[in-house]
Amino acid sequence: MIKFFEKDPYAPIQYVYDVSEVLYQKKSKFQDILVIQNPYFGKMLILDGVVQITERDEFFYHEMLVHPLMHAHPSPQNVIVIGGGDGGTVREVVKHETVKKVFFIEIDEDVIETSKRFFPSVACSVDDKRVEIKCMDGAEFVKSRQGDIDIVIVDSTDIIGFAKSLFTVEFFKNVKDCLTDEGMFVTLSESLHFHKEMVVEVQESMKLIFPIVDLYSANIATYAGNWWTFSCASKKHSLRDIKRPVTVDTKIYSEEIHHQAFLPKTFYERLMKGKLAW
Repeated sequence: MIKFFEKDPYAPIQYVYDVSEVLYQKKSKFQDILVIQNPYFGKMLILDGVVQITERDEFFYHEMLVHPLMHAHPSPQNVIVIGGGDGGTVREVVKHETVKKVFFIEIDEDVIETSKRFFPSVACSVDDKRVEIKCMDGAEFVKSRQGDIDIVIVDSTDIIGFAKSLFTVEFFKNVKDCLTDEGMFVTLSESLHFHKEMVVEVQESMKLIFPIVDLYSANIATYAGNWWTFSCASKKHSLRDIKRPVTVDTKIYSEEIHHQAFLPKTFYERLMKGKLAW
């Protein structure tokens, strides 16, 4: 059996996966796209040598990226999803009956088409009537909205290459401007284990723009460092408090998981003051 060696630019270790079959391979305008079959994880989507999702565990990431803020907001109706070409984030967003419009902004159309072909259970909602797909730079799209968006969700690749534009102070300022008075924002922010300094940098940049900034985490087996973080911000409401009952169908997310996912406040303060040892 052949092996796939992941090429994560930030990881101090290298993950290796058995490959039962190479199902698809293409170089798009933006990145190398690869789909392989693994005996344990099933089909795996790999972009530029880095694992993005697997059939077996994608819900851990997608549910935890989406549902904490969707439940912390009193009534999210208009949502922007930037990245997430596999469709998993959109799938979780449209589970909420309050949602009227989802702007699905993915720069690489080939990723959407690949997921629809090989990951239909993930991409199952990209054609929902509430979803409007735009294949463009998410940072540019945000500039076009002014005060009418309830939640912005960034589901990008790692903080390198064309994804860098989604982690600047300028981008965070444009996100804040596009949000309603009760608006919220969440983005992936790498591993607290392997990329602690990067996590802090994203938090500090967001604190320059938003009045409320917080951090929660989840265990993702196939992401480098496993202890994956989500940096979030709000213009008004606490992100730790649940505003609406959890009635959506989920595998891992729940009210209890919501509360436990956020870093304990004393631990968070130590992180931001540089007092954590590793």
